[in-house]
Amino acid sequence: MSVGSANLNVMIKAARRAARSLLRDFGEVENLQVSRKGAGDFVSRADLKAEEIIRTELMTARPNYGWTAEESDAEEGKDPTRRWIVDPLDGTTNFLHGLPHWAISIALEHKGEIVSAVILDPAKDEMFVAEKGAGAWLNDRRLRVSARTEMTEMLFATGIPFAKNAGDLALTMQDLARLMPRCAGVRRMGSAALDLAYVAAGRYDGYWERSLNVWDIAAGVLIVREAGGFVQDLNHADANPLVTGDVLAGNADGFERFARVLRG
Repeated sequence: MSVGSANLNVMIKAARRAARSLLRDFGEVENLQVSRKGAGDFVSRADLKAEEIIRTELMTARPNYGWTAEESDAEEGKDPTRRWIVDPLDGTTNFLHGLPHWAISIALEHKGEIVSAVILDPAKDEMFVAEKGAGAWLNDRRLRVSARTEMTEMLFATGIPFAKNAGDLALTMQDLARLMPRCAGVRRMGSAALDLAYVAAGRYDGYWERSLNVWDIAAGVLIVREAGGFVQDLNHADANPLVTGDVLAGNADGFERFARVLRG
C-alpha cells in the first residue's frame, strides 16, 4: 500500500520492530528443541517481548487509545472510542516447533468497528494491510479474494481443536464430514490470522473456526472484507464473530454455499 493513514503507518512500524525480535528468537528455536526442557519457556518470553515492543510503539504514538492483547490485561484509554487489538505471535505452536508459519496481528478498532489492520508474516516477508474503505494489500499488490465458483475446485482452511480446546472437536469433525466430499481439500496450518489473510489473497476460498479470541481475528476480518470477501459468525449470519469467536469467511461467489454446508 503506497500511502496509508498515520495510524496504519504506526502499526506497520510496530509490526516491523516486533518482527526483528521474533526472527532473532526463531533462529534459536531449533537449538532449543534438543534440550530436555524444550523451547516452551523461551517462546513464551519471545511472545511477551514482542508484545512489549508493539505496546511501546503504539502507546507512545497514541497514548489515549485503549489496549487489548493476548499477553496482558486489557485497558480502556482516555479515548474510549478507540483501542488497539494485538496478537504479538499468532501461531505460537508453529514457532515452538520451528515451522515458519506464524504472524503478528495488529488491529485498530473505532466505535466498535475495525478500521485498520496489519498482519505481518516475518518468515516470508509478507505484510497484509487494510483500511476501512481503502482496500486490502499484500506488500504493494492489491488483494482480491478468489473468483472460484465451483465447490469441487475450492480449497478451505480451518483449525482443528487440540488438547485445551477439545470440546469443539466433535463439531469440527462433523464440519469436515460435510465439507470434504464437496471440495478440493482442507488445510490446517495453525495461524488464524494467516488463514484469514490467505482468504483475502485468494489462496484459500474459505475459512472457518470456533472459539477464537478477538486478537486472533480482528485484523483478518477487515482484510478479508476489504479484499471483497464475506465474514460472518459461523452459526448466525447476524451475530458478530469478533464477539462470539466463531468465524466463517469466504470469497464472494462461494460464500453462501460454503455457509449452507457448514450450517447444515
